[in-house]
Amino acid sequence: MASSLTKDSASTPGSEKTFFGHPRGLATLFMTEMWERFSFYGMKALLPLYLVAPGGMDMDAATATAIFSIYMAMVYLLAMPGGWFADRLWGPRKTITIAALVIMAGHITLALPGQAVFFLGLVLVAIGSGLLKANISTMVGHLYDGPDDPRRDGGFTVFYIGINLGAFFAPLAIGTVGEKVNWHLGFALAAFGMALGLVQFLLGGRHLSERSSVVPKPVDKPELTSLLRKAMLWVIAAVVFYGVTIATGVYTLNWAIVPITVAGLVIPIWVLARIKRDKELDQVEQSKMTAYIWFFVAAAVFWMIYDQGASTVALFGKNSTDTSIFGFDFPVSWYQSVNPVLIMALAPVVAVLWLALNRRDKEPTTVVKFAVGLVITGASFFVFLIPLTMAGDGEKVGAYWMVAIYFMHTVGELCVSPVGLSVTTKMAPAKYASQMLGVWFLAVTAGDCTTGLLSTAGVDLNKTGVVAMEATLAVIAGIAVYMYRKKVKALMGDVN
Repeated sequence: MASSLTKDSASTPGSEKTFFGHPRGLATLFMTEMWERFSFYGMKALLPLYLVAPGGMDMDAATATAIFSIYMAMVYLLAMPGGWFADRLWGPRKTITIAALVIMAGHITLALPGQAVFFLGLVLVAIGSGLLKANISTMVGHLYDGPDDPRRDGGFTVFYIGINLGAFFAPLAIGTVGEKVNWHLGFALAAFGMALGLVQFLLGGRHLSERSSVVPKPVDKPELTSLLRKAMLWVIAAVVFYGVTIATGVYTLNWAIVPITVAGLVIPIWVLARIKRDKELDQVEQSKMTAYIWFFVAAAVFWMIYDQGASTVALFGKNSTDTSIFGFDFPVSWYQSVNPVLIMALAPVVAVLWLALNRRDKEPTTVVKFAVGLVITGASFFVFLIPLTMAGDGEKVGAYWMVAIYFMHTVGELCVSPVGLSVTTKMAPAKYASQMLGVWFLAVTAGDCTTGLLSTAGVDLNKTGVVAMEATLAVIAGIAVYMYRKKVKALMGDVN
């Protein structure tokens, strides 16, 4: 994106120049995140297709969906320890540098043939993405003079455009190379994208806030030693356990998939229960946390369906849709560019709509927005039933069915995702203010792990009965949230 750089007399961290009226460091973080999202979404578009391809891993759809869902769940689960590493050990800037190197190593490993290195590559990309995800947003916040800086919201909007630009171009480039040329070359291109992001980050580091290099609460040596000892015990236990299962010949992929999916469901419940039981929280904070659980469960149901857009729906697109328009045959991975381009088109419209309704004192509450998002997302799977039924006899359906589903996912996302992020920061107890963003990401983990567990149990998520069940669940959840909106609003206290 072309930058508009002008002199500004206002003091901004790192430079007197501005980027569209914002601190110059925003340009650095914008480009870093754009290239990181390019590598992440390129991987996301390519992974399910590679898992089922005869020239790839040649797995069945259920196993591919389970692996993809677990990968996505782990990215968001690891955002919490990623925040810990920045807060206690390295600081955000160093954490992001290490994260980028780990992501690059992961994609390079994926570019190598072999099942063992493939899973190692997935683990590395998930770890790196988890380290980076929350911290780069924190660094955007560091560029501004506190939460009351009038440019702050606009800065995050510009940053969000960078995310969606990377997400839009990734399937067009990485997907095309992976599908049409070579799968491993596609993964290598993702590594190249992350490398560009890292170079941008290092070269533009002088424009970033000095706060981003500070470790807010350094871990002391006894605590670090204790943590390392516990981590080592867990690693040894895992090595011994899986060593025995492999040596005795009983190991299958489910020995790895099932424990991870169960952990992805148990950990969010444990984290919420731990915060809810904290006796240091006052009555108002306890009430807000009770209300927040409603949002968390609703979000988990939303992400369970939404993230299947890149797995269940994408695999249907591969097998049962006509991927040609006006004689041009496009790669299946291009479907994953529909959502980001719709986000960029619809987000300003939705923002203007909320403002217009607010001026008339008719803007829906956070609870109502969540309910609407859930119902629309559930309805998308009712729409999905139509092409599923039409393709039952082997007939190819039009690509517009896929676009319709992704359009509804996008509208649902705009009602749930930004609203959820906002309400998370507003309702966070003071003691957990810096951790609650990671708690919000755990809703994605819970949703994706539910999908993974269903796939591992042998449930065919492309069957009309299962799709109808998921659609019904989401719609019922949305209606329940709406019906109890007054109760939830009362629990939220002064948060609108």
